[in-house]
Amino acid sequence: MLIDSHCHLDRLDLAAHGGSLDAALDAARGAGVGHFLCIGVSADNAATVKCLAERYDDVYCSVGVHPLDLEPGAAPALDWLLGELAHPKVVAIGETGLDYHYEPESAALQQASFRLHLEAARITGKPVIVHTREARADTLALLREAALPQAGVLHCFTEDWEMAKAALDIGFYISLSGIVTFRNAEALREVARQVPADRLLVETDSPYLAPVPHRGKPNLPQYVREVAEYLAVLRGVSYETLAEQTSSNFKRLFPLAGVADA
Repeated sequence: MLIDSHCHLDRLDLAAHGGSLDAALDAARGAGVGHFLCIGVSADNAATVKCLAERYDDVYCSVGVHPLDLEPGAAPALDWLLGELAHPKVVAIGETGLDYHYEPESAALQQASFRLHLEAARITGKPVIVHTREARADTLALLREAALPQAGVLHCFTEDWEMAKAALDIGFYISLSGIVTFRNAEALREVARQVPADRLLVETDSPYLAPVPHRGKPNLPQYVREVAEYLAVLRGVSYETLAEQTSSNFKRLFPLAGVADA
């Protein structure tokens, strides 16, 4: 069994499945995907991801505000976030973090929001899902400052081994997406070879970043199988070993998902 540890089910392009999310999830299940973590990115889609998690037994969700989805001049309210996190199928916080690639001018607001999400993680004990782009030093600084007792994950990791090791050293997991299959991603492949087996997750980040040979087309949760198969070859293990290990890691990181009996 595989687990797609990061997907945006409310944003999928479902043309390949006749417009049916049911069909898209069935295709993923047919590829060996047993569970899906549907990610919150804004206050607006929090209700949507919770409804999807309620609709499907094998779907769980997170709630949070992506650094590029912040309301102008305002971080989300802590009370709002804590209220959303009380839902039984919300198993994680985020995605949150820092992205200076598109909006470097909003760095201060992004940092305030990230700190708020980290405080919610401290209060609730739920893991945090971190997005980081061109903000390596600040991301690590805020994670160290928070000193969370529980682990979290740097999702869709695209940085170098130095940052991966720094995150691993403070207890975080590393999640890899279809980017690892891209021709120009050799530095990331080196990271993928070195991440300890017990700290590795796989994801699609669908509908974005479809792996080769689907690059340039809409990504779908079923393609997490191809990410996992590629990583297994890269790491010199069987597909079955990698699938079992990454699923075990997911269960450990997100215990509230109740996947242990799957």
